[in-house]
Amino acid sequence: MPAWNEAEVVGNTVREVLATNDTYDVLVVNDGSTDDTAGQAEAAGATVLNLPFNLGVGGAMRAGFKYASRLGYSQVIQVDADGQHDPKNIDDVVAGLAKADISIGARFAEQGQYEVKGPRRWAMVILAKTISGLAKTRLTDVTSGFRAANRRGISQYLDHYPAEYLGDTIDSLVVAIRSGCTVVQVPVEMRVRQGGKPSHNPFKSALYLGRSIFALLFALTRRRSHNLVQNEPAVSN
Repeated sequence: MPAWNEAEVVGNTVREVLATNDTYDVLVVNDGSTDDTAGQAEAAGATVLNLPFNLGVGGAMRAGFKYASRLGYSQVIQVDADGQHDPKNIDDVVAGLAKADISIGARFAEQGQYEVKGPRRWAMVILAKTISGLAKTRLTDVTSGFRAANRRGISQYLDHYPAEYLGDTIDSLVVAIRSGCTVVQVPVEMRVRQGGKPSHNPFKSALYLGRSIFALLFALTRRRSHNLVQNEPAVSN
């Protein structure tokens, strides 16, 4: 759970996840927060990994994957600290790893009322169609951060997980697919942000289309990773 200045909501999000399934371990990667994100997360029952300064979502996720790999976890899932990812869907997304290396919780797969309009929506449609072709399966939400990965997926992310916004979802997914990882999507219902300030503003939204296409083109030029671990049966840690 990457978190930057999410003291208002991270504690409740952690408690929701733990209440959903008491076998989950929750790691909050405190990405250089200047508020009480770390304290709230720890008080709620999470293990907290404190980064010395803000690295961005990609950097925080890479730190989390390294933690999971070193401690021998066979499966991981990213859940946003702001509460938009509904913990009730975690089991379903993780279950997707029974047939793929990466499982995506898809917002646009005929479940829930989540909508995006304008340039952001156009970008998502273009990206989904292009990456679906690479993955040889239908994907509708390739920018979703609600993702699970098995050991093979974790290994890929350790080798290549960019820190740039958009790149941290699109780039990592494209390179994972081109390196041999399989992908599946699972319908989920996205909630509104439970508190704090959204990371987008009108200016960023206006640039979304151009940035996303650039991120995709850049991802397609990335080298493939060849040091992935072999597939193995999923084991809960």
